Amino acid sequence: MAVDRQVDRLLREAIAKKHLLRFGYKGNERIVEPHDYGIQNGMIRLLCWQVGGKSNGRIPGWRLIDVGGMEGCEMLDRVFEGNREVLSGQHHRWDEVFTRVGASQKSRLKKSG
Repeated sequence: MAVDRQVDRLLREAIAKKHLLRFGYKGNERIVEPHDYGIQNGMIRLLCWQVGGKSNGRIPGWRLIDVGGMEGCEMLDRVFEGNREVLSGQHHRWDEVFTRVGASQKSRLKKSG
């Protein structure tokens, strides 16, 4: 269970800086906000909010991506606010989280206000 070092660095940087990613996955180009990156059920995965490209599901929407299946991953200049509310109130269970996106400016203002 190993991820290419460049892909690992790119995912960590995009999450830390809140930059969108573009990559190919299962034959479709995806444009996503990367949120959680880690190990789930023994697989290295990325939980992301897909905002563009193509998918078999609705866009925008949550996607759980097997990192090993990502192709041509690149960080875009576009940024996003930060974490999103999970309407269902349910969160994914992770064996280990390598990195997770921080709170959005709006969320921080609500908590401090």
